[in-house]
Amino acid sequence: MEFVFLDLDDTILDFHQAEAIAVAKAFRGVGVEPKPALIARYSQVNKRHWQMLERGELTREQVLVQRFACLFAETGLKADPVACKTLYEDYLSMGHYFIPGAVELLEYLAPKYRLYLASNGTARVQAARLDSSGIRRYFSDIFISQEMGADKPGAVFFQRCFARIPGFSPDRGIIIGDSLTSDIRGGNNAGLKTCWFNPHFQPVTEDVKIDWEIHALGELKGIL
Repeated sequence: MEFVFLDLDDTILDFHQAEAIAVAKAFRGVGVEPKPALIARYSQVNKRHWQMLERGELTREQVLVQRFACLFAETGLKADPVACKTLYEDYLSMGHYFIPGAVELLEYLAPKYRLYLASNGTARVQAARLDSSGIRRYFSDIFISQEMGADKPGAVFFQRCFARIPGFSPDRGIIIGDSLTSDIRGGNNAGLKTCWFNPHFQPVTEDVKIDWEIHALGELKGIL
C-alpha cells in the first residue's frame, strides 16, 4: 500500500464524546434541559440523518437543521432548530478528543505512507478540530466533502480526491474508517481496499466488502 485514506470522526477523533458535550451546551443555549436520554436520542436521530445524506435522500443543509427539528418535534420541545444547529457547531469546533492510539498510529504511518484525510463533516467544524488537535501535519492532503462538492460514499467524492493526488492508483490505496455505510461502501465504490475500524465489535449490517477488520488502531500496523 502507498496511499492511505483515514476517516476522522470515531476513527482518529472521538466524535461521540465531542458530540455529547457540544449538544448539551447547545440545548442549554436554546432553553432545553440536556437530559442524558435526550442526548442519546439526538445521537440516534443524527446518525439516521447522515445515513440519509449518504443515500442521497437529503442535502447537507437539510441534515444540519432537520436533525434538531425532528428531535424537537418528536419530543414536543419548543426550541429553535436553526439556533441550536449554530450553537452546536460552535461548541463542536472548540475541542477534540483522540481515539486511543490515534496519535501513535499517525506517527507510525506518516513517514511510511502518503496519508489523506477523508471526512463527511462540516467544513468549518472540521477545520477548527484539525487545528486544535494539531494533526494536519501528518496528511499530504485533506478532503472534506463539503469542500469537495460531493459526499462519501459516492464515487464522485473519491474521484475528486484522486484527481488531486499525483501518481495515484486505486490498487495501491486503502481506506480505514468506522462507518460501513460511508467509509467501507465508499472504498468499494472507489476501488480501494478497505479496513473497518470496529472497536465495539458491531455486527456487519451492510452488503459491503471488508478486506480487513480491526478492533484497535494499533492492529493496523500488522496490515500495512
